[in-house]
Amino acid sequence: MGTVTPEMEARAGELLDRLSLPEKVWMLSGDLDFYDEMVAAGPPGRQTRRLHRAAGVPRLGLGGLSFTDGPRGVSVGACTCFPVAMARAATFDYELEERVGEAIGREARAQGANLVGAPCVNLLRHPAWGRAQETYGEDSDHIGAMGAAFVRGLQKHAMACVKHFACNSVENSRFKLDVRVTREVLETVYLPHFERIVREGVAGVMSAYNAVNGEWCGQNRQLLTGILKDRWGFDGFVVSDWVFGIRDGVKALNAGLDLEMPSRHFFGERALKGARRGEIPLERVNEAALALIRQQLRFADVGEGSYGPEVVACAEHRALAREVATRAIVLLRNAAVDGKPVLPFAPEEVRRLAVIGRLAAVPNTGDLGSSNVTPPYVVTPLEGLKAALEPLGVEVVYEDGADLGRAASAAAAADAALVVTGYDYRDEGELMGGFLDQDLRALLPRPKLRQLPKLALKSRRLLRRDGFGDAPRGGDRDSLTLHREDEELLLAVAAANRRTAVALMCGSAVLMERWREWIPGILVLWYPGMEGGHALADIVLGKRSPTGRLPFTIPTSEDHLPFFDAEATTIEYGPLHGQALLDDLGVPAAYPFGFGLTYQGAI
Repeated sequence: MGTVTPEMEARAGELLDRLSLPEKVWMLSGDLDFYDEMVAAGPPGRQTRRLHRAAGVPRLGLGGLSFTDGPRGVSVGACTCFPVAMARAATFDYELEERVGEAIGREARAQGANLVGAPCVNLLRHPAWGRAQETYGEDSDHIGAMGAAFVRGLQKHAMACVKHFACNSVENSRFKLDVRVTREVLETVYLPHFERIVREGVAGVMSAYNAVNGEWCGQNRQLLTGILKDRWGFDGFVVSDWVFGIRDGVKALNAGLDLEMPSRHFFGERALKGARRGEIPLERVNEAALALIRQQLRFADVGEGSYGPEVVACAEHRALAREVATRAIVLLRNAAVDGKPVLPFAPEEVRRLAVIGRLAAVPNTGDLGSSNVTPPYVVTPLEGLKAALEPLGVEVVYEDGADLGRAASAAAAADAALVVTGYDYRDEGELMGGFLDQDLRALLPRPKLRQLPKLALKSRRLLRRDGFGDAPRGGDRDSLTLHREDEELLLAVAAANRRTAVALMCGSAVLMERWREWIPGILVLWYPGMEGGHALADIVLGKRSPTGRLPFTIPTSEDHLPFFDAEATTIEYGPLHGQALLDDLGVPAAYPFGFGLTYQGAI
């Protein structure tokens, strides 16, 4: 990771002095006009995976920023898909996370990017939060350590941009939510992990959509200047979240936001007029442009080795994805059946294995939002188990579980059963549809005449009244339990075969009170990335003993959780959540923070 030297600082000042006011202002936005960007991107859930560019001044040799998302891998091209951040948090291995960051940084450079939108370090306040899978759990110390490790690794090759600053822990109402929080709670619970990553030298910080104490984060001077820049000494750049991350361009620039992404909308001509009228001090324009120049110089010569196409999804990175997925799996329960733990399934004893559940046979690597990765392949749980067992002469039979009778019969006829269940992109993740309400529509600019034909053909959904209404949904979870039909499937299979285990695909806590005492083996598989099927086989068959631990608490009741309303416009964030809240209430967890079993017992 590069550092800003006095020579770099002097050079940055020289380059700044050579820029005209329009050039300085133009650096502060994405390269495309708002609707040109919308046409290029395509509708949510089916976006054209492309780099977003900004801040370049070719005549001065400044190539600018080339942005890609990357919480679980590079979103451009067919790149390595790692397990989601919450899964990696379950390893509690900071050196391993640094290796993941380094691999993502290498692939970003190979795809032409020098800025990566990761890590996400928003705190898991409540397990219903849709984007829980993108972060590292409920504990600020652990989040900070994981995020800092990721940044160290990634910034060996490219700039990291930590997000979303701050208090972003509700998804559905993120565009209208005002988080009310005392200064003490803000600074002791919701900000320490951000501070740690800033002090690690992260290049960029992305503001959140929501408001904090009555002011939108993208124009919140207390957060962006008072805390981030003045108190923590952050000398990188602050970038807006996409499209609706700014509500007032003048207020945002004056508050300390440096870069509007992904397009020119509130900045651009509006900012230039504001600067010329004195509404935006020239010093603030200079400060923002200087931050962008400074980080470009800092990272100009960062990196070593090849960044050719052979780096992308290479054998080393695929092996790392498998290692992380294997070490992330958490064993929650391993009760005895016929005098011995149900797991692992020994091939010499299990000659027929029933694999049951729709999610066993479909790629399920996480949501379809900004963190989505398109890998060259995905090993499903069913494929991983077949690859491991069929060469040993073990028969693997599959039922999708839609018919309870067929599923129970398959389980009864097998030596053991494994149910793969949980959630997918429709249940949780970044909200990708139905959010464009009247207030947000009022923020949209009027299209230029030249843009209308392309908009009519390619971006009509943007202008629909319901706002991307036919796109995949995601968002905050409707329930903390499994779908009713999945619980019925679990109970039916367990009744048919005492030697039953379940592998849960999820991004945060699942309440299991209806069925957990009836299922002898419970594993948390997470969204395990492109090698997840092989990882599951390694654990289930005993090639590896589980070592993952929960990065959050699983309660026995929703009554033991903070208040959560996915459609709220105002919410109060208090000092207690997760394990600390349960301890304060004096109630036991179903599984406490840090819990995990090995095949030899508790970790």
